[in-house]
Amino acid sequence: MLNATIKADLLRYTGETSSGKFLPSLLIPGFRFTFFLRKSHQFKKNSFLGFIYRILLQLDAHFYGFQIPPSTQIGKGLYIGHWGTIVINAKTIIGDYCNLSPGVTIGQTNRGKSKGTPTIGNKVWIGTNAVIVGNISIGDNVMIAPNAFVNISVPSNSLVIGNPASILHREDATDGYIDI
Repeated sequence: MLNATIKADLLRYTGETSSGKFLPSLLIPGFRFTFFLRKSHQFKKNSFLGFIYRILLQLDAHFYGFQIPPSTQIGKGLYIGHWGTIVINAKTIIGDYCNLSPGVTIGQTNRGKSKGTPTIGNKVWIGTNAVIVGNISIGDNVMIAPNAFVNISVPSNSLVIGNPASILHREDATDGYIDI
């Protein structure tokens, strides 16, 4: 039941990966939703378990306000800090050990040179109400500040602030924010 990806998710919430931490962690909205998301992705839509996990995922999505389709590619160690609306396009790719805050939107641009969806690297912290759109790349070890509007690619080891986005080089961008 607890594969390596789910254990990495559990580690982000509890600091441990023991089976004893699993059941109590299902009371944490972010972990609970992530667990059902992983299981919905693991099992085919037409299978019995796939059907059950998708129902549980939809109930949690409605209750917590998370709109993340099971087909979204998300690496291990996902952390959703608080409940509140989070919207992610199904074609988005998110790396390992990323944090999502309330109000985050990661979406598609339908026209222009950046038509498409973002690819987000490893160890990326995305602040409250940040918007990331278009066929752009967000590097590793990036902090996207609250309320930032990001429609340009961001190199690794950066801090992104503002609307329009300003990029500042910062080697320790996520230190203290993403602990693994």
